[in-house]
Amino acid sequence: MAIVPGSKAPDFTLRNQHGESVSLSDFRGEKNVVLLFYPFAFTGTCTGELCALRDRLPTFVNDDVQLLAVSNDAPFSLRVFAEQEGLEYPLLSDFWPHGEVSRAYEVFDEAKGCALRGTFIIDKEGVVRWTVVNGLPDARDLDEYVTALQAL
Repeated sequence: MAIVPGSKAPDFTLRNQHGESVSLSDFRGEKNVVLLFYPFAFTGTCTGELCALRDRLPTFVNDDVQLLAVSNDAPFSLRVFAEQEGLEYPLLSDFWPHGEVSRAYEVFDEAKGCALRGTFIIDKEGVVRWTVVNGLPDARDLDEYVTALQAL
């Protein structure tokens, strides 16, 4: 069972596709965060979801909202993936310690060694306000994110 709305979001610091450290707390008091976990770069459903976010980027990266996408891939893989797909938002590596942040959000699949498709809308105070967790093959609906963000 993943973290539920009303819970304090676990803080973390991960490296993005450029090797820079990004912490959830960097956005506290400044922006709402869409924290999106996905299984692996370069896979069909994940690429489709992340490119759909790219195509609607002003909705998810603006003065009020920051998108953070997390996978268990190495940062080097994420850099190539981001360049190949034109993804300009942070792709964060939960590679080592393997799955530590995914486990903190209770979306790590131990048998598969990767994160499930979990999304958490976190408000400016660091409280989870909305979540959805889908199985590995099931894509998420971006319009649900938009509705959740509008409710903040």
